[in-house]
Amino acid sequence: MQVFDRRQRQQVDELVEEYSQHTLTRRDFLTRAAAIGLSTGVAASLLAACGTSSSAANVTKLEVLNVWGGDEQASFKAVVAPFTQQQGITVNLTSTRDIDAELTTRIRGNNPPDIAILPNPGKMQQLAGQHKLTALDSFLDMSKIRSDYANAWINLGSANGKFYALFYKAANKGTVWYSPKQFQSNNYTVPTSWNDLITLSDQIANSGKYPWSMGVSSQAASGWPATDWLAEIYLNESGPDMYDKWVAHQIPWTDASIKSAFQKFGSIVAGKHYINGAPRSILATGFAEASYPLYASPPGAYMYYLGDFTEGFITTQYKNLQPKTDFDFFPFPTITTQYQGAVTGGADVVVAMKDNNAVRALVKYLATADAQTIWVKRGGFTSANKSVALSAYPNAVAAAAAQQLTSATTFRFGAGDIMPPQVQQQWWKGMLTFIGNTSQLDSVLSDIESTAMSAYH
Repeated sequence: MQVFDRRQRQQVDELVEEYSQHTLTRRDFLTRAAAIGLSTGVAASLLAACGTSSSAANVTKLEVLNVWGGDEQASFKAVVAPFTQQQGITVNLTSTRDIDAELTTRIRGNNPPDIAILPNPGKMQQLAGQHKLTALDSFLDMSKIRSDYANAWINLGSANGKFYALFYKAANKGTVWYSPKQFQSNNYTVPTSWNDLITLSDQIANSGKYPWSMGVSSQAASGWPATDWLAEIYLNESGPDMYDKWVAHQIPWTDASIKSAFQKFGSIVAGKHYINGAPRSILATGFAEASYPLYASPPGAYMYYLGDFTEGFITTQYKNLQPKTDFDFFPFPTITTQYQGAVTGGADVVVAMKDNNAVRALVKYLATADAQTIWVKRGGFTSANKSVALSAYPNAVAAAAAQQLTSATTFRFGAGDIMPPQVQQQWWKGMLTFIGNTSQLDSVLSDIESTAMSAYH
């Protein structure tokens, strides 16, 4: 009979508790049991004492922790309604403004939700490293997942060779908004390269009009829309390998490639007669409101860069506009030819924090095109799933944004969202300083680098 010391007894108790709470798979239980010195026979006896494998536990109710509210929450309820009807499993939705703090508290209290919807893959990597997640490839049909999702999404959702995060509600950040009607009446040509973009901007400015609208105000997160500009410029100019090095802090913020991206953004911010009231107006204007001048009569600007969710701001403010005629986007222009078609974006990701029949059933359901199509048809949802029909989108503009995302030659997650939070926040702050005075670039980059040095090391 195996004898346990006090420390080992505590570890065994914790292991049994985690397994009973369905936060461990049978395989993980046996691996951890071996690591703390339990014999195979003792581990098997403990499993038997816990009852059947946690994956077979018959659970009829589960909790999904998320950061959604309002329309998003209502749309997700519409998605899970058929699942509840078919499976007889009740899905309770818990919404929080600070999912990081909520998860930390609940994991510490050994009370994790069944499933969490995380706003980026950074938290997934952390939780996977702490053995707090169930690997989805232990029960999903991965051949189907590989046919439905581009490799970029699968790689982003993986850690240590296992698949942990299903990319669910995506955002395409390679979109520059404009009015086709206004471009046509002014004989403007949609730019396809960065040089074309600057040429068009100068053409509009020289005629006494303002080519650009921009707003970066967002309460405590002010500055983030400018970091989206930077990430999109960087990926298109320096490519995915350098982008990955930048995100991982394998190059300093003072690197020439990062400085170049800032300078390109600065050429828009400080362009002569480019933005009405700049730089003060940029800092004072909200990112949603900044999309409005393009569609005013007469227009106050002609181009606006922000992700595909901008469509919702435009159509809420101007209800009579027709997609493709009155409003549309063009893809972010090519900077370096070999990286043409590269796109940054964001996504909410589904992770499993327990392993039981209900969790497995819901994750399998959420991964399907049918389930995602429900939200797609309601609007405000871009799917990374290639099997979702483009005809399901509410209009041709939304469909084009989805197609650009699913067919992107290179996709990378928005840089700020996968950097340490303190670096992201210093970057937001740095963008505000840079917009206010572009000559401050060197000190802005040095300040972010100082923060990164302590955050990554």
